[in-house]
Amino acid sequence: MAVTDLPLFSMLKTRMRWLEERQKLLAENVANANTPNYRARDLKQLDFRSELEASLAPASSGLAVTQPGHIAGSTGTRGFDQAPGGGFETSPSQNSVVLEDEMMKVAQTQLDHQTAISLYQRGIGMIKTALGKG
Repeated sequence: MAVTDLPLFSMLKTRMRWLEERQKLLAENVANANTPNYRARDLKQLDFRSELEASLAPASSGLAVTQPGHIAGSTGTRGFDQAPGGGFETSPSQNSVVLEDEMMKVAQTQLDHQTAISLYQRGIGMIKTALGKG
């Protein structure tokens, strides 16, 4: 069994992928802050219960290789749902990006990502200690 197959690491990996995808969307929002009619986007929060159940269930991507020359599919980071429409505030150009809000979301996402990385590193450290290599 690989270390990444353990439920804790699987959930942390999913969380880090979600945070990376959210950071991309937030960066797009900031980049389009002056684009007319642009609607700010964000991702829906991950549901802990469903992530826990998914990490405990047998892994299957739902994709099958039907011919020997096919490449096995992978579940990419684009599998996260987007939250509906931007904020409540719009500019005269109908742009819904509020830079202050977006920058606060960026900072929170960065902090959450650092926390997940720290937990991942501590988990690896515990495993190394248990194996006598720590």
